[in-house]
Amino acid sequence: MAETLVKIAAQHASHDSHPALDSHGGGESMHGSTRMVGPSAFDAYHAPEKDLLRECVHCGFCLSACPTYSLWQDEMDSPRGRIYMMRQASEGAISLSGSFQVHIDNCLGCMACMTACPSGVKYDLLLEATRAQMEIKVPRSLLDRLYRRMLFATFPHPKRLKWMAMPLGLYQKSGLQSLVRRSGILKLIPARLSSMEALMPAAPAKSEPLPAFLPAQGKSQMRVAMITCCVQSVFFPNVNAATARVLSAEGCDVVIPQEQGCCGALMTHTGEEKEGLVFARKLIEKFEADPVDRIVINAAGCGSTLKEYGHLLRDDPEWAERARAFSEKCRDLSEMLTELKPRAKRHPLPIQIAYHDACHLQHAQKIRKEPRQLLGGIPQLGLREIPDASMCCGSAGVYNLLNPATAKELGERKVENLLSTGAEAVVSANPGCLLQLASSLRDRGIHMPSFHTVEIIDAAIRGVSVKELLDSRQ
Repeated sequence: MAETLVKIAAQHASHDSHPALDSHGGGESMHGSTRMVGPSAFDAYHAPEKDLLRECVHCGFCLSACPTYSLWQDEMDSPRGRIYMMRQASEGAISLSGSFQVHIDNCLGCMACMTACPSGVKYDLLLEATRAQMEIKVPRSLLDRLYRRMLFATFPHPKRLKWMAMPLGLYQKSGLQSLVRRSGILKLIPARLSSMEALMPAAPAKSEPLPAFLPAQGKSQMRVAMITCCVQSVFFPNVNAATARVLSAEGCDVVIPQEQGCCGALMTHTGEEKEGLVFARKLIEKFEADPVDRIVINAAGCGSTLKEYGHLLRDDPEWAERARAFSEKCRDLSEMLTELKPRAKRHPLPIQIAYHDACHLQHAQKIRKEPRQLLGGIPQLGLREIPDASMCCGSAGVYNLLNPATAKELGERKVENLLSTGAEAVVSANPGCLLQLASSLRDRGIHMPSFHTVEIIDAAIRGVSVKELLDSRQ
């Protein structure tokens, strides 16, 4: 297998005039010892750790779990192949530009490979370190830079998102959106912009802002703080309201720090490490103001990054310990609710739902049984499993905006499996996944109501009827 990887890596390297790999794969022997071919392509600061790179034994268990490998059957678009290329770059055999950049960009960062890997390879740390180095050392085209800057200047800023909500509402409610979509105009504009339009959330209805504090119903079991998340707080305020109500009903004093900033997940996952850490420090400081027992997150992608703060700020003497203490308190909402002793009565909710696992919940955070346990505790609710549940839907943060064609193909696969369940609604724990699924369903002319997990739990606690629940999505 190592010889096969050497040949494939050499072919990819030759496309970009990289130094030729020798018969041992650029200095790697079949037994794992290494010698440098030239200076490492990585800087010393937070480079992918060589010990982590060596943990991959090229067994191939990750191949069937990887979305891009399942699509293209290209070894370098598998976790095994990407790690091999990282090792080659680390040993000075290839650069970070050209095909290396393409294959790293192709990765969704879904972390399904980590679930499949018997060796426990920390692919998440390797990918984030590699992307951070690549963004510093490898220039992108002007159009790519401008597009990425637009995304990073918008999505991590709730106030800017609120400004966008007004024209978005006008575009949708005036009928202009329907006209544009029927006209075929979207097929004439760049795919990235067309994808952005297709993934637009519905303009939010007016809602009451969340209070800074919501007391527990009855005797308090715990004092928790709530992360409101950027996109979720603006376009899915009902999810945050349901989260606060459910935590309160289950006996938590809920602290909701006002004017929270971004957690930095978007930047961290796409290689903008420096900017991501700025957001991380600000958020830690905001939540230190009011000590709590737990910090609760209801968006999977944000949660995986918040739990990594201790690692991300490990070299910062002022923030390392503060970041570690913050991360230790972080819990996904489903973790939090299963940790608590159930208090609120669940009323019957006779509906058949399909539960979609968000990748950053089931793979990055290893949380799979908890949401099912919570949903399974609702009387008369039918829980249907989606075939090939471990495969990514194509959302992956802003991946569907950066790589729309690949994301669309994965979305179509996921929806095919979703529809096979015969469910009345789909439920997930990540807003990006729900938008991706809605877009893929709309391409088929199908409307299937979608809900966050906590909205279903909240409906059961409050005694909301199925009709009321479904009508809220009309």
